[in-house]
Amino acid sequence: MTLIKALTKKAATAAKQLAILSTEQKNAVLLEIANALREQSENILKANKQDLEAATHNHLSAAMIDRLTLTTERVNEMAKGVEQIASLPDPVGALRELGQQPSGIMVRKMRVPLGVICMIYEARPNVTADAGALCFKSGNGVILRGGKEALNSAMAIAQVMHQVLNKFDLPAELITVVPDPDRALLLELMQQKNDIDLIIPRGGEGLIEFVTHNSAIPVIQHFKGVCHLYVDVEANLDIAMQLLLNGKTQRTGVCNALEGLIVHRDVANAFLPKVNAAFDKAKVRVNACERAATFFEEANILSESEFGEEYLGLEIAVRIVDDFAAALAHIDQFGSHHTEVICTQNSQTAAQFQMRVDASVVMVNASSRFSDGGQLGLGAEIGIATTKLHAYGPMGLESLTTEKYLVEGKGQIRT
Repeated sequence: MTLIKALTKKAATAAKQLAILSTEQKNAVLLEIANALREQSENILKANKQDLEAATHNHLSAAMIDRLTLTTERVNEMAKGVEQIASLPDPVGALRELGQQPSGIMVRKMRVPLGVICMIYEARPNVTADAGALCFKSGNGVILRGGKEALNSAMAIAQVMHQVLNKFDLPAELITVVPDPDRALLLELMQQKNDIDLIIPRGGEGLIEFVTHNSAIPVIQHFKGVCHLYVDVEANLDIAMQLLLNGKTQRTGVCNALEGLIVHRDVANAFLPKVNAAFDKAKVRVNACERAATFFEEANILSESEFGEEYLGLEIAVRIVDDFAAALAHIDQFGSHHTEVICTQNSQTAAQFQMRVDASVVMVNASSRFSDGGQLGLGAEIGIATTKLHAYGPMGLESLTTEKYLVEGKGQIRT
């Protein structure tokens, strides 16, 4: 038996043990994991330092290094995320009544775990803790295949979690880390459809494409985050500026950062000169349509086909539109179904925007940076689905379960 087959079979066997754990037992384990992450943060940071040194040596992009970097604060945020997951309602076992049918049978649906989740990710060591905790609470085993960029960090975090599982007499295979990042092993992993129920890749568009095209197992897809802010004719421009700067400059290498600014023509004269000054100060590179380019000292003029880029840096695309319908059309053409934001004081326009924009998260007068499982009340997220089967948007506990039918009768037969 190969390494991969052995790992997946052990994970599938271990996942069955979660079925007998109560919510209270699962929460106790999670709270202990949170404490252990804080207590052993020094060891985690030492491992992360090795990954960062290798990343620098290999000339990884600034965005990837930002995702890879752990600090004491970020380890503490991981621990807080685990604690929040422990505090959330357990979806497993929740019942939904469908009632008595004409035949007399009683029908209910009950939430159950998916089984074994496989996470495939790049330079995101926090995924190890987030995915481990979310899968544990939702009753799923998890197999974590991180890229070589974050392998030392992932192994250190997993070791902490394994120590806690051992303390509670639970199998370490509930949270399995593939110890070898070899691409051939990844290809084999994606064929284990008898033991793995769902694959969730997190990383660049190339990784998502590779997994989607090579997996024999269903895949949650999140290709990229091209998020826009539309500044409406009835926007509060002070609020619009806050949303723009927070969305674009607070953290650039993440999928919920703003990549596009759309401005109604009737507020462009008042708003864009201020944007120019703010971007000049923050050193944001501007790409723009011909009309918008006139408001910036230095702007790269984009052709129609060049919009829709995910920059993941201090760079943005700016467009002036004639009306609300044109803003919707731009988002429909160039958005990535991730997050879209409108700044407006008109409640009817806001409602229309939320109704008509096809994105997993649609915001009114709030920063795109809130498009995150932790910020939306999920504790942590295991991924963001920009396709619609079976989840859409940040995925928390409920998205890691499905429903089965429970049917009760008194001897009924079908005629």
